[in-house]
Amino acid sequence: MNRSLSDEQIRLALAPFAVGVTTEQISMIREYVALLLKWNRTLSLTTIVDPIEIIARHFGESMFGANVLPVENGRLADVGTGAGFPGLALKILAPALDVTLVESNRKKCVFLAEVVRGLGLKDVDILPLRFEDIFSDSFQSAKFDFITARALGDHHEFLKNAKNKLTYRGHVMMWLGGDDVTKLTSNEDWTWQPAVKIPDSQRRFVLTGRSRPIERQV
Repeated sequence: MNRSLSDEQIRLALAPFAVGVTTEQISMIREYVALLLKWNRTLSLTTIVDPIEIIARHFGESMFGANVLPVENGRLADVGTGAGFPGLALKILAPALDVTLVESNRKKCVFLAEVVRGLGLKDVDILPLRFEDIFSDSFQSAKFDFITARALGDHHEFLKNAKNKLTYRGHVMMWLGGDDVTKLTSNEDWTWQPAVKIPDSQRRFVLTGRSRPIERQV
């Protein structure tokens, strides 16, 4: 399906997620959706092909994270970003964010670069790496205020590595099913905020946490 979306349709699709957007942001979302559907014909980016559902499931759920954890500015790394969610959706919502997109599939990185160019986004880096590579010695100097993950399989490995890449008082933010929330919140190396249910979902949550400081022996 390839129909142009009105401003009102986009606002209504985002409304359940308590996301307010400007006319400029609506135009960016509309262009993003068009690029996503175009590239999706030859590159597997999303199984969702209805534009309204794309806005709700990808943009709405991603942007909802900003209601759980304020991300107006700072440095954000989105690990395993895929088609750019939540990283680029949050960048549209919070233009002052400095965003690093980490994606191992190089073809998807080409798509992401096209979105960044098409939308005129600034301060966005795209790294064609596996998620563990960003934590290697070559990136030791890079620290992030936020590290996000929406579609990772190995959350425990992610947390182990993320611990060393966060700034002081930095947060991870993950989009998870209920079972994963239960498993991860038992990890006592992290201080967790209560998981927040994603609107219009059955058992999907946004979970945020901070690494506990290592207590020194006296």
